[in-house]
Amino acid sequence: MTDAAAPPSARPAAFGDLENELKTTRRVLERVPDEHWAWKPHEKSMSLGRLAAHLAELTHLAVTVVQREAFDVATDRPDRPPPANREEVLAIFDQGAALLVVAVNGAGADAWRQTWELKAGGQVFMSLPRAAALRVMGISHPIHHRGQLSVYLRLLGVPVPSIYGPTADESFG
Repeated sequence: MTDAAAPPSARPAAFGDLENELKTTRRVLERVPDEHWAWKPHEKSMSLGRLAAHLAELTHLAVTVVQREAFDVATDRPDRPPPANREEVLAIFDQGAALLVVAVNGAGADAWRQTWELKAGGQVFMSLPRAAALRVMGISHPIHHRGQLSVYLRLLGVPVPSIYGPTADESFG
């Protein structure tokens, strides 16, 4: 039964997997061990803690895709200290995920066709319709980093949670 007074959602069908992807990302972040926060699999890699923080912060970037016309990586970064542990990462992620779902569900149909830009120091290096930008920056980009993080966990001997099916550490039965 639906509420007849509630307006229909203008949310594109392409975001039907948003909540599932957010839940999956949270399951991976829940496994990040504080004792290996500074660990890197390679000198060119982000540390475990920095990668987990970046993944959590991407929910806030996705909110800007929905609510603003652009994001400039040189000037629009959040003014907060980096998270120091898993608990702080999960708090950042949970806050951003909740804001993202509300923003996506509240955006009007016209908003999805408007152009969104990713900039660096004012120079545009990505310009897409907002719906495509959210798919890239709010879903695909986090999936990429979630995959990296799952490899970090495997290398550290941390059980990897189910992502798109059972892992060697978890099964569905």
